[in-house]
Amino acid sequence: MQVKCSRILLLVSFLLVSGLAGAGCTQTGAVPRGWSGAVSADGTLFLGSMDGELVALEASTGARLWEVPLEEAKSSGGFGCAAPASSVAIYGTPAVAGDLVYVSGYNGKVYAINSSSGALRWVYPREGNLQPVVGGPVVASGRVYFGSADGKVYALDAATGDMEWEFSAGDKIWSTPAVDGDTLYIGSFDKKLYALKTSDGSKKWEFETEGAISATPLIYEGTVYIGSFDRYLYAVDADDGSLRWKFMGGNWFWARAAPCDSIIYAGCLDGKVYALDADTGDKVSEFDLGSPVSSSPVLVNSSLIVASEEGRVYSLTSNRKATLRDLEEKVSAPLCAGDGVVYVHTQKHDTLYAVNAETGVTLWSLPLGKE
Repeated sequence: MQVKCSRILLLVSFLLVSGLAGAGCTQTGAVPRGWSGAVSADGTLFLGSMDGELVALEASTGARLWEVPLEEAKSSGGFGCAAPASSVAIYGTPAVAGDLVYVSGYNGKVYAINSSSGALRWVYPREGNLQPVVGGPVVASGRVYFGSADGKVYALDAATGDMEWEFSAGDKIWSTPAVDGDTLYIGSFDKKLYALKTSDGSKKWEFETEGAISATPLIYEGTVYIGSFDRYLYAVDADDGSLRWKFMGGNWFWARAAPCDSIIYAGCLDGKVYALDADTGDKVSEFDLGSPVSSSPVLVNSSLIVASEEGRVYSLTSNRKATLRDLEEKVSAPLCAGDGVVYVHTQKHDTLYAVNAETGVTLWSLPLGKE
């Protein structure tokens, strides 16, 4: 357990300091890393590569349609130094709405790109940078919502990129927001879950845990389910923010929970997936995967598909665990599913795998990086 905690603390420390790496004249131009998941829309997959490119692929074959590098333009590094253009790490999963795909960069910018051609529509902010954006954007009701390490939630006009409102939390935000109706839910390192009005960013309520929150909230039948670094998974009333129940795991809850038939499945960094009664929080069953779960799972038919950090992909029901595929590569990115296929983005070789969700057969795989 101590080893697992140390590994994730090292990751957190890396993210906290890596934004400072280019402050002086010693830039190395190292290729950025990231763990972007894929999003599927109209037969096309969009995801960020570890080379810092937004990539569009044909979902059925894996054929590469286009790629767009997210790059920082050359600028002065200070003290007479010339800073070279550098690629941008992409941690958040892109979002798609209409003819645009939206992607956030660790450089503190959000991009809107034409989903057919890869042409840039707009970038925010137009000048300068926010602090790093680790979570992904969410699009709803004509707006793009995202959080930043500057502790703010931003709402932009989805068509133009003009800012409509911002909300300040008490500490940095790595969480991807979730929107349900007219309410946006998002967690912060200030240990709080916030419910905001999507129209103007005004606060409806806040709920405080005992640890930082980086997970994406799940809204299911009037309840918000959110994991915290205090080792608890919380069930909070979506209307008033009151606690319904909390469940303690053996380590942090990093991945987004997933619902199925009134059961909440929550992957934990203790290597287990907990199946909990959605109403009471009582444990129905647990599955020991033997490796931390930081990748958010997906539901395919009545089975939960989940990947462990060591790269094993499993199919779970309320009382059964079956190994689908052993990819033998680290997996941190959220999973994506469509038409009975699960898409898994692995880290070591920056490869996207398309796996049949019933048989575990790899339909295709594609290295995203350029040799």
